[in-house]
Amino acid sequence: MAVIEQGEGFPVAILNRNAPVFYAVPAKAYELLMDKLEDIELAELVNQRANEPVIEVSINDL
Repeated sequence: MAVIEQGEGFPVAILNRNAPVFYAVPAKAYELLMDKLEDIELAELVNQRANEPVIEVSINDL
């Protein structure tokens, strides 16, 4: 945990023979990353559907 705390909230690379084998990512940073990935996926979905026809629906029909 001392190494993780020295990262001061940033991801820490765990090395084996000078090559990264594992990244320890603090929970807060991981949650932010997942939120950004979700935003990217939603933006891609919006772009894919941008040229689809619009269907008018009345709230009473639902």
